[in-house]
Amino acid sequence: MPEVPEELGDRPPRSENVEQAPPTELANCLRQASANPEMALDTAQRWREGAQSQLEMAQSAHCLGLALVQSNRMNEAREAFELASAEAPADNPTYSARLAAMAGNAAMAQGDAESALPLLDRAGELALSARDNELGADLRVDLARVLVRLNRTEDAASALAEAREADPLDAQAWLLSATLSRRLERLGEAQNQIERAATLAPRDAQVGLEAGVIAAMSGRARDARASFQSVIDVAPDSPEAGRAQTYLEQLDASATE
Repeated sequence: MPEVPEELGDRPPRSENVEQAPPTELANCLRQASANPEMALDTAQRWREGAQSQLEMAQSAHCLGLALVQSNRMNEAREAFELASAEAPADNPTYSARLAAMAGNAAMAQGDAESALPLLDRAGELALSARDNELGADLRVDLARVLVRLNRTEDAASALAEAREADPLDAQAWLLSATLSRRLERLGEAQNQIERAATLAPRDAQVGLEAGVIAAMSGRARDARASFQSVIDVAPDSPEAGRAQTYLEQLDASATE
């Protein structure tokens, strides 16, 4: 069976919740950054000059970073988010974690995986130290994606193991673990992991597709057919359904040879 190249690619963007954000100044600055980045740069700088607390310092840098992202000034945005993460109050590690992750995402937007790596690692550590296990698991998954891009597959497997331990109900962590185990030809581990993913997300087309690929590579053609057909039944108009149909045709061709 061919490789499935998108499975360890970028995850869909998540909304960034703002910890302890006042409903006025930061929210207004972020809205302005989306609508008028240049004006938001001035707003954020003035806010920093008059900041009365550590939290305000972090939030002004947060807004500055977003305005720079909207202006496609990713290197400066990364620096602003790093500054914001460092300035976040010590009693709010979750906010600091989100800001560090935003810095990592800005680095990835530049194609700089090496710079993103320590930022995402720190973000995950902060989230886990705050016992925000759901966020920690998400950030460990993001770290694993970067490690895969850098061909550090064993380190990626360790990061995914941390994600599963932090949040055993994270179906994405189990799915990507199965994908990586399959790529490493650890088919027994891959099978156990995809079964857990299927328990958590029984109608997820990506889970069904991966289950079929693992079954096919394990020589279980009947199970593979059933998994691929389930993808077509559950999500007939999806890209996964198109790939499942291609795999079914390949299985049929192999059976007639």
